[in-house]
Amino acid sequence: MNTMSRRCTRALVLALAMTGAAPLLAQSQARMVGPEHIQSYWIMLNTKVDADVPNSGRNMDKPGCVAVSYLIGSDGVPQNVTVRKVVPQSDLDAVAKSVVSNFRYGPSLTNRSSEPVSTYYIVPFNLPADPAQRQSITNACKLSGFDQA
Repeated sequence: MNTMSRRCTRALVLALAMTGAAPLLAQSQARMVGPEHIQSYWIMLNTKVDADVPNSGRNMDKPGCVAVSYLIGSDGVPQNVTVRKVVPQSDLDAVAKSVVSNFRYGPSLTNRSSEPVSTYYIVPFNLPADPAQRQSITNACKLSGFDQA
């Protein structure tokens, strides 16, 4: 193989590798938006969400919450759905992950370019009726680093 062919082959391989890496780079550089500001970028389209709920598990009947982080892709579909915090420890993490995986979004009027953003959602379980107790439980699942608007 001559030098020119090798250079072309290397350039082609590099271009293909960069094309595959582009979504990963975009995700790592996505704006981090807290749940209280997500409506400035994306509007949830779901009116209901299905979840995979097991028949039994640890602490399934206790009040608690699960924080799930994810990237809303340019198509409005959650990607890289990751359970980040479970309070108290329970087997509800898979339920929360399935809930968030089924979310669907449309871009807001201020996000006409469908900019992907990273965010998180707190899935509450078995919360008490008292608003102060409810807030105390969900506050335990808040994640730091998602403060940008």
